[in-house]
Amino acid sequence: MTKPHDSTDKKSAHHKASMEKRKQKIDTNIERATEERGVAILLTGNGKGKSSSAFGMAIRSLGYGYKVGIIQFIKGTQLSGEELFIRDKHPEVYFHQMATGFTWDSQDRDADIAAAENSWLHAEKLLQDDSYHLVILDELTYMLSYKYLDEEKVLIALRNRPLEQTVVVTGRGGGEALRELIDTVSEIQDIKHAYRAGIKARKGVDY
Repeated sequence: MTKPHDSTDKKSAHHKASMEKRKQKIDTNIERATEERGVAILLTGNGKGKSSSAFGMAIRSLGYGYKVGIIQFIKGTQLSGEELFIRDKHPEVYFHQMATGFTWDSQDRDADIAAAENSWLHAEKLLQDDSYHLVILDELTYMLSYKYLDEEKVLIALRNRPLEQTVVVTGRGGGEALRELIDTVSEIQDIKHAYRAGIKARKGVDY
């Protein structure tokens, strides 16, 4: 008859062996990663949290005293918590908003294209400046999907940015060429959303 403590000992031994195997695999992967440079990250998908994740990385970089630049495409007619925080608490951050609102609000393609091109000039400035550790291009994918910006021009700027600079692009879609260039692509799935149940967007949570 198996005693209770014998079963516990076997579980503990199995857990220890499993964790040792996992640690060995992780350590091997860490040792294999020897290249030192900035990366390009795409946060995409239909789910909530893409911009929130990008701003989380901005806070992480600021925590280390790194220089951060943020360009927001589309958003801008309504104040957001992240805008208030950055402008009030971290005025040293280069922060530019396209300030036209969503395309279904403006309903003026020519004006949207002009605003996108103007905002892209700010983005290009950051992507050529090696003093910026992190550059966030929030909702840039829509500018490519709607053809407000020249795709090849955007890809060249991303590809030729300073070696140590990391760039984060957010938004749905963006095309295969962008995904091919990017080092890390994370897709956020939309499983369930309070909005579809008639619950209003919440200040400090959704904006």
